[in-house]
Amino acid sequence: MTRRVAILPDAVANQIAAGEVVDRPASVVKELVENAIDAGAKHVRVEIEDGGKTSIVVSDDGSGMDREDAVLAMDRHATSKIVAASDLIGVPTFGFRGEALPAIASVSRFTLTTADGESEATEIVVTGGRIDKVGAAARQRGTTVSVRGLFFNTPARRKFLRATSSETRAAWEALGILALAHPGVGFELASDGTVRMQVPAGEDERARLAAVWGHDVVTTMIPVYYASGGVSVIGMTQRPADARPTGRRTQLFVNGRPFRDPFLVRAAEAGYRSAIAPGDRPSLFLKLEVVASDVDVNVHPAKLEVRFRERHAVERAVEEAIRDALGKLVAAAPLVAGSRHWPALLTEASPAAPAD
Repeated sequence: MTRRVAILPDAVANQIAAGEVVDRPASVVKELVENAIDAGAKHVRVEIEDGGKTSIVVSDDGSGMDREDAVLAMDRHATSKIVAASDLIGVPTFGFRGEALPAIASVSRFTLTTADGESEATEIVVTGGRIDKVGAAARQRGTTVSVRGLFFNTPARRKFLRATSSETRAAWEALGILALAHPGVGFELASDGTVRMQVPAGEDERARLAAVWGHDVVTTMIPVYYASGGVSVIGMTQRPADARPTGRRTQLFVNGRPFRDPFLVRAAEAGYRSAIAPGDRPSLFLKLEVVASDVDVNVHPAKLEVRFRERHAVERAVEEAIRDALGKLVAAAPLVAGSRHWPALLTEASPAAPAD
């Protein structure tokens, strides 16, 4: 009798897990950089070749791992973040090393080099999910992950990768979002030997936004500071006169985590009421803070979406925050009439995203 139900081999299970969170080089960049941030890194360098299709190398100066933890991190479901199911609610961290690493390693030629600063550094070499080598290495405290030949063993996925310019831009945007979320961390991106992003640690948040989005956008924006009913909203929103139908930028964060939510963007636009012309779309950079237990960040495989316990209250707070910011702009109009510059923002910034 032929069995119709079977347990998947670990290699296949890892490739399926990879498909949930890794669909292009930018996804690898996101997962590995989040791990670096969780490890307490103060500087993260990302190097990619051919848009990441040939090579992705992420290096950090974080806590690193000893050999036992490094080997364990290559097993599925190994994590230093979660102990009980209840820990999934309001989890304050980003990546779980033992979830991202084996998934990525299952679809690439993968090398992990790590040191905790106390014991000998460790190097682990993996090919398509198979560990080929565990040995000693030379490295200062921190971790370097090298991912080569992404999807080399899953050609059906590899053929869906886009042109080098598109993959490069996607990697730039993934790193840019994390740079905006963590102004206390320095980030660097090199593509085919050319530095595309370089932002220092400890940057003023407004300067960091100008570095990532560009001065032309940021100098059209005004500050947002608002709190109501356990929800605080801070950030920046575009002046009504500068909103346009196209070219707008939007980024939302909740408790430091980037996410997407078209309904909150719509709520922010509602805060403008008749201040913008029909069809205009203002740029938005908003950071929400809510009680950790009031938001579920595990409703999307790549954690791009969240679920709020009191969604209407959050939407109302965002709308009121925008209205409050615009009200302050109107009140200050005689003081700033004709000015398009915030002196505090005009610090030197790196170039905007590379063009396709």
